Amino acid sequence: MAPERARRGRRSWKRYSSRTFYLFVSPWIIGFTLLTALPLGYALLVSLTNFNGRTDRWRWIGLRNYRELFGDADAVASLVRTLAYTAIAVPLMVAGGLGLAVLLNRRLKGVGLFRTIFFLPSVVPVVAMAIMWKLILNRDAGILNALLEKVSIGPIAWLVDPNAFYALIILTLWGLGGGMVIMLAALQGVPAELEEAAAVDGASRWHVLRHITVPMISPAIFFQVVTGVIAALQIIIQPLLLAETNQVGSVAQVPQNTHLFMVQVYQEFFANNRYGYGSAMLWVFFLVILLITVVVQRSSRLWVHYEVDSEADR
Repeated sequence: MAPERARRGRRSWKRYSSRTFYLFVSPWIIGFTLLTALPLGYALLVSLTNFNGRTDRWRWIGLRNYRELFGDADAVASLVRTLAYTAIAVPLMVAGGLGLAVLLNRRLKGVGLFRTIFFLPSVVPVVAMAIMWKLILNRDAGILNALLEKVSIGPIAWLVDPNAFYALIILTLWGLGGGMVIMLAALQGVPAELEEAAAVDGASRWHVLRHITVPMISPAIFFQVVTGVIAALQIIIQPLLLAETNQVGSVAQVPQNTHLFMVQVYQEFFANNRYGYGSAMLWVFFLVILLITVVVQRSSRLWVHYEVDSEADR
């Protein structure tokens, strides 16, 4: 009876497995359709018009917005600044998170407290974080300049050109804790026997880290690189709130060095009321992010090592 009952149970599962699958994934499908696919399609439609966001009158203009975008010097310059920021911030974030994880991956007294202290900044809301750092970096009343004056440096105008870019990097690096936790989890999965065997053979700590530890945690590093690149390319709130102006988020007062691509999109939408042109910018930027992500994905074959070979390599 038991084998017969088991066979009936398997037949019943096979009969309803597809329904069960779609039932479980339906929340994601509905959310993706309503919150991603439809907005993307609507933005593509708007990008082919001269819609200004205020009136119902709009005209179909085809690819004119896209042709204007590729000839827009301000948009191209903001894209170059965004790529430069990403190229600097992401390696620093990944290397800094790995460095903190290596330092805190030890059995030390109070190590849990230090891990908590380093992780806390990553859970602070981005608006609160930006406003706090704006106060810290203030030229006249900021605590950073007050400390620098103790060593006869300053005062430094952090929130205006050319130092605004460095201020944005400092604000970004303050959130190293999130990456540190991921790296720490990966480090704790590295077999201690391998590192000990390498040390016995005479390898230095640097060689152990470079040739054993880093290759074994390369999937976690790859994850950090991909998510870091996508987040860095889309940064907008921090440059707006760091701007030294009485009008919060005023695009006109954002320093040129931190006038990134998403800030330019914000200006086109809410300052210039060019919803069609702004939508075209977003669609082009979506393709740029997709291209960069694919390049990073392809490059992972050269430096990311998995414990189990992929089917393509077999």
